[in-house]
Amino acid sequence: MIDLLILAVVQGIAEFLPISSSGHLVIIGGSMGELNESPTLEIILHAGTLGSILVVFWKRIVSLLTEDRRVLGLLVVGTLPAAIMGVAIKWMLPTLLRSPALAGAMLLVTGGMLLILGRLRDREGNYQQLRWPAVLVVGCFQAIAILPGISRSGSTILGGRLMGLKPEDSLTFSFLLAIPAILGATVLTAVELLSASRSGETVSHNPTELVIGAVISFAVGIVSLKWLMGWNREDRLHWFAAWCLPAGLATLIGFS
Repeated sequence: MIDLLILAVVQGIAEFLPISSSGHLVIIGGSMGELNESPTLEIILHAGTLGSILVVFWKRIVSLLTEDRRVLGLLVVGTLPAAIMGVAIKWMLPTLLRSPALAGAMLLVTGGMLLILGRLRDREGNYQQLRWPAVLVVGCFQAIAILPGISRSGSTILGGRLMGLKPEDSLTFSFLLAIPAILGATVLTAVELLSASRSGETVSHNPTELVIGAVISFAVGIVSLKWLMGWNREDRLHWFAAWCLPAGLATLIGFS
């Protein structure tokens, strides 16, 4: 149970801060043996942080359903690269997503992306006005974040900024884009759990533990998201490179 609490807190913090929740979960799980045995837990914790996004951005989401319906199409296009890459890796290289060494290497990549982000000049673009090719580029940045150690928030915010979005809109579009990605992964996992249950397979965590983990990641996620939004306004996201670079190097040394 203690391991579950630790992983839930890490997920809530690292899902939104640009330091890669999947990378940290794989690294910590590699030490605990927890996530290597239970990939389901990682998705459930992601579902908890999905709730954080829905709470913080609920006004934007309502606008999507009423005024900014064009953005719904943009989100579909932006999700396609991650969906394609995710399915391909899951079926062809499933163990790749559980590699602490890869997570360490990709944390170095995330650190590099954050340093680039810190050198970009502010632009004035709005996400509602993004063109389809630009959305596809941002979607590709999200797709590479399937690899553990690549921050989804950091990579998509960088992608949005490179496509001309102002900082606030790049962050907002990043997390709107996360909704279908996380929701899709959660639905797929639910289907797998149902299938495993019907075939008599055992699940490494009972439903109560999974609910507790989701609630903790949800609560911590709201605090972390507010933190990220504040630092984004102050153009401090590149400061997180000071965590990603040494953490990645230490992981590579520790798991070599």
